[in-house]
Amino acid sequence: MKLSQCKYCGRMFKSPTIRVTCDDCKEIDDALFSRIEDYLLQYPNSNAIQISEGLEISVFEVVRFIDEGRLQFSKGKFEPLK
Repeated sequence: MKLSQCKYCGRMFKSPTIRVTCDDCKEIDDALFSRIEDYLLQYPNSNAIQISEGLEISVFEVVRFIDEGRLQFSKGKFEPLK
């Protein structure tokens, strides 16, 4: 078991894998991911910077979802946002 600290509440918890949120705060993380998904449906070829600016979140939040495998890169063409 890995000992981790929740990024939202700061509580220490044990998990079989490295995680950044405890079970109680997972809902917050899932809501953020849902916002990113909705944004990408509206602007499918957005990069991490555009997502962070559009949703007013940190680029590191977007990159973390990429690192976790919840988001992935695609080879679409770049289209500037209007």
